[in-house]
Amino acid sequence: MKKKLLCTALLLSATVIAACGANTAESAAPETTTEAKAQEQSAEKTEDTAAAEESQESEETEPYKIGIVTPTLTVSEDEFRGAAEMVEKYPDIVVHKTLPENFATDKEGCISVVTSLADDPEIKYILFNNGMEGIVPAFQTVREKRPDIVTMVSCNDDPALLNEYVDISLTTDWNRRGVTIPTKAHEMGAETFVFYSFPTHMATESKSIMRDNMKKTCEELGMTWVEESTPDPQTGNGTAAMLQYLREDIPRKIEEYGPNTNIFGTNCPMYDVILDEAFKLKFIVAEQCCPTPTQAYPTVLNLEITEDDLGDYTKINNMISEKAAEADMTGRLSGWAMPSSVYVPQLQVELAKYMHDNDLTPDDVRSVEFLNKFTEEHMPTGADFQTGGEGLDNYFMLILQDVFY
Repeated sequence: MKKKLLCTALLLSATVIAACGANTAESAAPETTTEAKAQEQSAEKTEDTAAAEESQESEETEPYKIGIVTPTLTVSEDEFRGAAEMVEKYPDIVVHKTLPENFATDKEGCISVVTSLADDPEIKYILFNNGMEGIVPAFQTVREKRPDIVTMVSCNDDPALLNEYVDISLTTDWNRRGVTIPTKAHEMGAETFVFYSFPTHMATESKSIMRDNMKKTCEELGMTWVEESTPDPQTGNGTAAMLQYLREDIPRKIEEYGPNTNIFGTNCPMYDVILDEAFKLKFIVAEQCCPTPTQAYPTVLNLEITEDDLGDYTKINNMISEKAAEADMTGRLSGWAMPSSVYVPQLQVELAKYMHDNDLTPDDVRSVEFLNKFTEEHMPTGADFQTGGEGLDNYFMLILQDVFY
């Protein structure tokens, strides 16, 4: 009987232990499953996050290029250097191509240089800088071939055609300078405005319009208008006769009208004489035909400009100001802080990069207000823009801010 009870007790104990073990296993199982699921979900989240970060990084680092086309260094140093400096600043982004040196006769070669850029899928912007006509067909081809590419152009083609086939056109406002130059001269103390040119220049519409605007503005401001024609360097004995005429005539004009006279010439070589005489006779030169510190000033003033100084316009302007002060000419000379032919290609590159970095379209930047503000904030000197007129919403003309020496 005792044995039977002992066996029963042992059997009950084993049953209880087995049941407890079963309960323990059952209670532990859900905990193990939850932990596994959590680890699995964590792994999935890590993979998703990594994929998202990789995708974002891919979007941020997706390569793109800005193609810019200019004349060669020997044909147009300013435009070439303007682009070359951008290549140095953004070496992984900017691609610089040059036109054939005989671009005036090799239009097909010019068109080929532009359209070849569109063959590179990484090119997202094509910029063009040259005072030529006949480049519009290149941009018609680009638009048909790669409508995703944003185009910016500075050239002498018909503004209406440029407005139709180019996203943004930028050019110097030569006509408006017919108002701004005599206005500035008047503010600098000029009472007389002497205008020198020659027949082949005055046959050019833009120069004729500028002259007419200058004359009208002088009359409105009460300034005496004097117009003189020099020997024509394009039909006579080159520039020598023209420069000799200026050397003899400018002193006569200052003797007649006094030093509060502004002298303006429509031809760049004229300024080697005009500025040299200005430092002798103390008359006013409000602005050259191509207003830049690198036109005539370095030669006339014997400025020591090194290769490293060529793009440092602040330093060059300071040199000119020092020479003006030494000659008691402070406030009698003015111009633009840098050449527009350097400024425009650099503006194009900076604007294209800004558009890409901020995901902007041409419609976002095609306004006078935007461009004025952009140049104030992102360029070495500000610019004042106007549109080309009615129906030319893509065509902008600029005048750079003045510098006074």
